[in-house]
Amino acid sequence: MANIHLKDRKRAQKERLLFREISQLFLHLTLDDARLREITLSRLSLSPDKSMCTIYFYTPQGESYFKDVLEILKLYKPSLRKAIAEKIDARYTPELRFTFDSHYEKQERFEQLMEKIKDEGESS
Repeated sequence: MANIHLKDRKRAQKERLLFREISQLFLHLTLDDARLREITLSRLSLSPDKSMCTIYFYTPQGESYFKDVLEILKLYKPSLRKAIAEKIDARYTPELRFTFDSHYEKQERFEQLMEKIKDEGESS
C-alpha cells in the first residue's frame, strides 16, 4: 500500500517538474511565434507508466481555434521533446500529446446555470 502512494507521489512530482519546464519552453515559443499567443497552457497529465504526457491548452476562442493552432504546435513537438529531455533527469522522455482543455468552458456553463437558478429563485 505504501509503495502505491510513493509511486503516485513520484508521478505527481514529475508532473510538476514537467509542467514547470514545458511552461517555460512554451513561453519562449510564444515570444518567437505570435500565432501561439492566443492559447494558454492550463495543465498536464502524465500516464501511469510515464510514457505519455498530455498537455492541455485553453483559449477563449474555443476548440475550433485550438484545432487550427494545433497544427503549429505539432511542428514544435520534436524540439519541445528534445528540450525537455535536456532539462529533466529521467531515463525516458514522455511522448507529448496536445489537447484542448474544455474544463474552463464546462465550469463557465455551470456557473451560468447556477446564476440562472439563483435569479429564478429570487424572482419567484
